Formats: sequence, C-alpha cells, structure tokens
Amino acid sequence: MRIPLLSWLFFMPICLLSISFYVPMVCGQSLTNQKALLLQLKNSLIFHSASSTKLVHWNKSIDCCSWEGVTCNKGRVIGLDLSNDSISCSLDNSSSLFKLQYLQNLNLAYNDFNGSDIPSEFNKLSNLVYLNLSYAGFRGQIPITISHLKGLVSLDLSDWSLKLENPNLNMLIQNLSKLTELYLDRVDISMQGYEWGPALSISLPNLRVLSLSYCNLSGPFDPSLVNLKSLSVIDMRHNNLSAPIPKFFADFRNLTTLNFFDSSLNGQFPERIFQIPTLQMVDLSYNDQLEGFLPEFPSNGSLQTLILLQTKFSGSLPYSIGNLKLLSTVGLSYCNFNGEIPKSMTNLTELIYLDFASNKFRGSIPSLSMSKNLKRIDLSYNDLTGQISSTRLVDDLLNLRSLDLSYNSLEGSIPVSLFSHPSLQYLLLRNNRFSGLPDEFSTAPSHVLSELDLSHNNLEGKIPMFVFKLPSLSTLDLSSNNFNGSWQFCAVQKLKHLANLDLSYNDLSIEYSGSNCSLSSFPQIIMLRLASNKLERIPDFLRNQSALVELDLSSNQIHGEIPHWIWKFTELDVLNLSNNNLVTLERPLLNVSFMGVVDLSSNELQGQIPESICNATSTVLDLSNNFLSGMVPHCLLSQPSLEVLNLRKNQLSGKIPDTFRTNCSLETLDLGENQLEGTLPKSLAQCKYLEFLDIENNSIEDTFPCYLSNISMLRVLVFKSNKFHGPIDCDLESNATWPLLQIINLASNNFSGKLTEKSFGILKAFMADKHQAELEVIRHVLKVNASDFVFFHFDYEDKLTIIAKGLSLNLVKILTIFTLLDLSCNNFYGPLPNEIGNFKSLYVLNLSRNSFTGNIPQSLGKLSKLESLDLSSNDLTGNIGLCGIPLEEQCKGDGPGLSTPTSEESDSNSKIGIDWNFISVELGFVFGFGIAIGPLMFWKRWRMCYYKHADEIFFKIFPRLYITIENRRRQAHMNQRRRAHRNQGWRHE
Repeated sequence: MRIPLLSWLFFMPICLLSISFYVPMVCGQSLTNQKALLLQLKNSLIFHSASSTKLVHWNKSIDCCSWEGVTCNKGRVIGLDLSNDSISCSLDNSSSLFKLQYLQNLNLAYNDFNGSDIPSEFNKLSNLVYLNLSYAGFRGQIPITISHLKGLVSLDLSDWSLKLENPNLNMLIQNLSKLTELYLDRVDISMQGYEWGPALSISLPNLRVLSLSYCNLSGPFDPSLVNLKSLSVIDMRHNNLSAPIPKFFADFRNLTTLNFFDSSLNGQFPERIFQIPTLQMVDLSYNDQLEGFLPEFPSNGSLQTLILLQTKFSGSLPYSIGNLKLLSTVGLSYCNFNGEIPKSMTNLTELIYLDFASNKFRGSIPSLSMSKNLKRIDLSYNDLTGQISSTRLVDDLLNLRSLDLSYNSLEGSIPVSLFSHPSLQYLLLRNNRFSGLPDEFSTAPSHVLSELDLSHNNLEGKIPMFVFKLPSLSTLDLSSNNFNGSWQFCAVQKLKHLANLDLSYNDLSIEYSGSNCSLSSFPQIIMLRLASNKLERIPDFLRNQSALVELDLSSNQIHGEIPHWIWKFTELDVLNLSNNNLVTLERPLLNVSFMGVVDLSSNELQGQIPESICNATSTVLDLSNNFLSGMVPHCLLSQPSLEVLNLRKNQLSGKIPDTFRTNCSLETLDLGENQLEGTLPKSLAQCKYLEFLDIENNSIEDTFPCYLSNISMLRVLVFKSNKFHGPIDCDLESNATWPLLQIINLASNNFSGKLTEKSFGILKAFMADKHQAELEVIRHVLKVNASDFVFFHFDYEDKLTIIAKGLSLNLVKILTIFTLLDLSCNNFYGPLPNEIGNFKSLYVLNLSRNSFTGNIPQSLGKLSKLESLDLSSNDLTGNIGLCGIPLEEQCKGDGPGLSTPTSEESDSNSKIGIDWNFISVELGFVFGFGIAIGPLMFWKRWRMCYYKHADEIFFKIFPRLYITIENRRRQAHMNQRRRAHRNQGWRHE
C-alpha cells in the first residue's frame, strides 16, 4: 500500500520530534550505566588514597566524563587510564571493567594486581585499539583471548612475570594484523630466530614499533624480517642473539631507534645503517664481538644518540661527524678508535654527554665551547697530549658538570679557571703528567665542585691552599704526586663537607697543631689515606672522627703504641697501619666486632697475640713481619668470617690448632717463616674456599695431605723447608682434583719415592690450554684500581717468594696464569715420568737436587711455555737440544729437541770446570743486591719506585707472560669500567 505524500509530510515532524527525545534518553541512560560500572570498579579495587591521583577523586555527584583518567566521546566512555595509581589487589573476570563495551583505550600499567593472572575476559572489550598492561603486577601465561582483540593498534604487555609459552608469540599475534606497536619487554618468549622472525613478518605487516628487550630470544635474524619496511623503532636489548645485524636493516627508511644493548651481536655492523636519514638513536653497547667502522655522515642526518660502548668498533672518527648537528649523546668508550679527535666536533652545538674513554685517541683536545649544554666529558684512558687550554675547553661550557681527562699524557699547568667553573662538580685529572697548579684563584672559587682528583701526576712543592677554599668539596685526592714540605692539617677544617681525603704517596710532613686548630671543628671524614708520607705519630684529631670507615696510615714513620681509642670507632671497616715502627698495642686489643680489614704488618710488634683478637669478626687480619711470639690462638682459626689470615714471619711456636670449622671462609692462610711444629691439622679440609696456603720455613712434620684435594679453589700450595716425608701419590676415591692449582712448592723437605701418574693426577691447571676457564683473567696485577669504582673496596694481595733462573723473586701480586712446580731438594728417585710433558701451561719447573735417573724424557719438548728449567744435581742423562745458559753452544743447530747424547758428548759434558759466566752473574747479583737493598731499607721514595716497577722486572724474566698479560689487561679493565658505567646512571634505557 502506497502512503500519500501528504501523509509523509504530516508524520515526519512527529518522527523527528520522537527521535530528538529518544536519542538523549538512550545516550543519557547509557552514560549513567557506564558511570555506575566505573563506580563499581572503583569500589572493587584497593588503592592507596594518599598516592592515588585518579580513583581517589572519582565523585558520583559529578559527570564521570570529567573524572581523572576517564575519556568520553559522544556520551560514551572510550578511554580509561588508571596507570600508576597505587592499585594493590587482584583483578578477576567478574570485574565490571569488562562491561565497558565502548572502551577503545585502556591503560592499567604500573600498578600491583597482586600477582594474579591476566583475566581472560579482556576479549569482551572488542573495541580496544590501545591496551597497556605493562608492569601491572600480573603474572604467568598471557591468555589466548588477547589475540581476539583484532582491532588493536598498540599492545603493551611488558613485565618480568609474564611468559608466552602456550599460546606462544605466533599464536598471540596471528590475528592482530592492524598492530603497529608491540611492546613485550621482559616477557619470557624463549624462541629461536627462525621462529620469532616469521611470526612477526607474516602477522604484523604494518609494524612500526618492535620492543622485545629481555625476552630470552635467540638468533639468527630471519630473512623474512626484510618485509617489515615500516619499522621505526627496534628495541631488542638484553637478548642472546649471537648473530650479526642483517644488511637489509639499512633499507628500513623510517628507522629512528635501533637498540641492541648487550644482545651478543657479532660480525660486521653494516655502515649504511648509520646513514639512514631518519635515524635518531643507536645503542649497540656491550656487544663485545661486534665490529664495525663509522662511515661518512650525511649533512642532513637526524642522529641524536650514538652509543657504542664496549664493542670492537675501530678506525678513526670521520671528520663528517661534525655534520650531525643534532647529536647530543656520544658514548664510544672501550672501543678501538684511534687517531685524533676531529676538530669538526666543535660544530656539535647540541652535545650533552661525550664519552670517549679507553680508546687510542691521540693528539690535543678539540674546542667544545660551542656545545653550551654539555654536561659531561669523559676522555680518560687515551693518549691525548699537550696542555689544557681552559679557554678552548670549558670556559664557555656553563652547564658542564663532569670533566674526566684521567689516564692520558696531558702536561703543563692545570688552569685555575677549572676551579672557578660555575657548574663543574667532578674534576678528574688523575694519571697524567701535569706539573703545575695555580697558587691562588683569579676569580671566586667554585661553590659546586664536590670531587677533585689530581692523583698520579707530577705536581710538586707545597700543597696549594686554594683547594681548601672550595666549600662543597667532598672528595679530594692528591695522592701519588711529589708534594713535600710541611702542611697544616688544620686547613681541612674549612671543608665542612669533606668525606674522602687521600694525600698518600707524597713526601709530606703533616702538622696537626695551631692556634685555630680545634679537634671538634674537623669535618666528619669517612675515608682518610695518608700512606707513604712522613707521619711520626697517629694524629690526635682522629679521636673525634666517629664516621671514619677507612683509615690508611701505612708506610710512614709512626712509632710507639697503637692508641686504644683506635679500637673504639664504631664504623671503621678498614684499618691499615702497616710498614711503620709500631712496637706495642695498648690493651684491650680489638675489642670490637665490626672491623673488617686490619693490616698491622711490617711493624715491630712484640709479645703474644692476645685472645681478645677473636672478638673481632674481621675478614682480613694481617700481622705478618713482626716479632709476635707464643702460639696461634685456637679461637682465631675458628672464626667463620675470617677470609685472610697472614701471620707470616713472626716467632710463633707450637702446633697449628686443629679448630677449623665446617663454615670456614678462609681464602688465604699464610703461616710461613715461623717456628711451628707438629702435623698439618686435618680440619683444614673444611676450608672449601681456600686459595692460598703457605706454611714454608717451619718444622711441620707430616705426610703429603691428599685430603686437601677436595679444596677445588686452591691455587697456591707452599710447603717448602719443613719436615714433610713420604711419597706424594694420592689414591683418590672420587674425582677430586685441584683444577686451579698453579703454584706447588714442596722444596727442601724429605719427600721420597718415584714420581708416577698418581703424583700428578690432580694437577689439572698445569695441563690446561691457555683458552680454558681455569686460566682465568688475572685477579690482581691486571685489576684496575678498585677504588675507582667500588667505594671502600679492599682487595688483599697474596705475597709469595719463588726461585727461578737463579734469582729469588718476591711476588707481591700473583698472576693466575703463572704456574710453577718446585720439588727440589727432596729424595725423589727413579726416572722422570712422561706425564710431565702434559704440563703445557708450566712456566717454572725445578726438580733439582734429587736422585732422578735415566734420560730426560722427550715429552719435555712439549712444554712450550716453559721459561725456567732446573734439573741439576741429579743423575740424568741426555740434554742435547736444551737451550739457555750454559747450553748456548748446543742451541746453534737447526732447532730445539731432546735426544740422548753420544758417549763422546757425554764424556765431554761430564768434565768438571768453572763456568765464569755464572761466576760473573752471581758477583754482579751480589753487588747489585747491596746497592739496591740499602736505599730500599732507608729511602722511602726508592722503596715506592721499587714496588711500582716490580712487575716490569718480573715480566723481563718471564717475557712470554707479558704478551698474555697485555691481551687480558684490556679485557679485565673494560669489565671494571663496564660495571662503573652501569652504575653511573647517565644512560637512559
């Protein structure tokens, strides 16, 4: 039936009027319902009202669209942001949240949903475009229902406690084809490159942001990733990719961010990636095997952040780096860059952080005065030369906070303007060749400079008093210079914030008295180092230093008693009074339990060791090189906290107490050069962490302690000059070995028997290849000074005397790649076993003064690292091919080898004669010894120089070690600085 036009015209106004009333009624009802759902949600959540900025302000009396965190459109709640609102309760499927069917944006990040699972009802919110549940306190498996939200454009599920197992990544994203941003940081995905690569490239063709850091992903990169042409951000930090970056990444023309921090990348990095015009940020740091070069940079580059810290990038910096006008953060430390720093860097006006530490840069420092916002400069550990021109370097850098030029070859005077800089807080110039300091300020002193390190330079004369006019100074290090003369310690009173003071290794006579000197007005110092100066007594002002944590007065001329108030410091952790002339101790001794390190070695302390020493729960106790007598206190060896005990070279007698406990923590035990007797205590086997055991020059009478083979950490075993007897074979019931044992000295005992395979079966370290783990990176000589990075760290250095090449060497630091076997002056007999040829890591072998017979085994030719061999005073035959004094004449053949000589050669070699080469060497040694020892004993500066160059002498005797040391020194150093950089906080992940 057709309705007349007139009827339509009559009913149309009525319809329109009805709609105009109906729509507001329906919309108003809808918003009312949604408001009720929001209030229901609020009532179901637990949140901290004092910290909440959203839920706490939801008021039912006002329009819900004006509530904090709520977004509406056309009468519908389309957005809900409750992020970081102190929520601390679970969220389950019955929540009214899942009835807000119009929601498009939902953010619950940074709350604590009480470790509950992600509710499966999220699929009810079918209109969601943006979902953020990151770090919200959910845990466990991500539910498959998330994959039903087909309209999602951005998804963030980042959290340590979540995993993608079933469903896996492929199942989660297979329906999310509209997704342009995916954040799954710290979610445990655990997939190989051939799995996660295709999953992303097939399901997410429009992806622009890919953030998968800490996801336990492996490589390699799948070729299918080439299809993700829209990628703008790639963040895959902290994965174990073990693969090179694909060259096709350079074809991602929208790329702005590339972050592969600590992801085990290797191979050659494609240079073209740096030339992508849109690229703003690159972080490839801590990929030790990643190589590459910096290309020529285009003039239109957008790069703002470039961090290549601890990679193998090398070559010179291109002059075109000056084209990167937006560059603000540059971190190239611990790479292999060389050459001069380009002068074009003066064009980088936006620089904020500049870190070129530990490279091979040379030449002068370019002017950076155009970088007005520069806050930090680190050019340490290079070979920069010349003088500092403050006008060119920092005068215009009004925002500069940190300047580190340490470990270079800079010389001349330090400009006074550095100490007047308006914003400079940290000035670190240690280990250079600076020779001059200004006498006084030319302008007002800095009121913000808090750390000043001028140590290890050539500064001389009196300490300039202007440094004590820097009111904010908290750390002052002037150690290892040539400062001399008398210095009034009262100047410290002006530095009210001073906490760390190091004046050690100078030549200062320090005065503590004066008309304006008050014990109560000194600042509360935490660390005080005055070692190696001319102190004659322990300063009285220390009585009031209640905050003192470290006190080092070693290597001075302090005599008399150790005052009793030293033991009353409640915070003192490190006390070093070694190398002085202290004679007695005021009682009570060590009546406190907090002191961690006590070093009183190399003094003139007398009397017995008091039992009160056991009251201290020390980790390090060194009383060596004194005149202490009596017995070793029983309670001392039962201290569970003691890690280092050194009582060497005293006058101790009696037996070693058999009181080691099962929780023994000892790492170093040195009782050598005393008058101890009896047997080695069986309870010593309880010390599972023992690394260093030295009891030489005593009267210990025992058999070889095979029971110690269970101490797998043992590195040094010295029984020299005792009364040990019997064979050294060990019948081991288990697979117990000494995998790290590197130095064995059993010389001058009564050991006997034949050397067999059992004699060496547990010496695994001697048989190790140089690449094996037991020849670990050097612990002591290669270590960068720990105080640079770890506050109040104390690293004890074991000391050992060895005899090699006819010389007695005192090792203050023991290399973990130096190996020695000394069985000399015993009663071993029979042939030398062929097993010795397996000791391919051995440097010193001494089997002299025994009763070995037979031929020298051919297997000795395998000892490629051997640098000292002594087989003298035995009944051995066969030495053709052995090289070195006095065998040079036999080394002129085609090459080394071991063979049995002819009878004619044997007769010739058996003749008795005087070797004038040896006589001249020994006469020269005695004469040189006398010349050296005199200054060493009576001239402190000579003594410091001696210690400084001891390693150089050692390496000249063992030249093959030097190459190995140098190769590992850089790695050990980089590892130290790596930890430091992680803790400095200037990097923003």
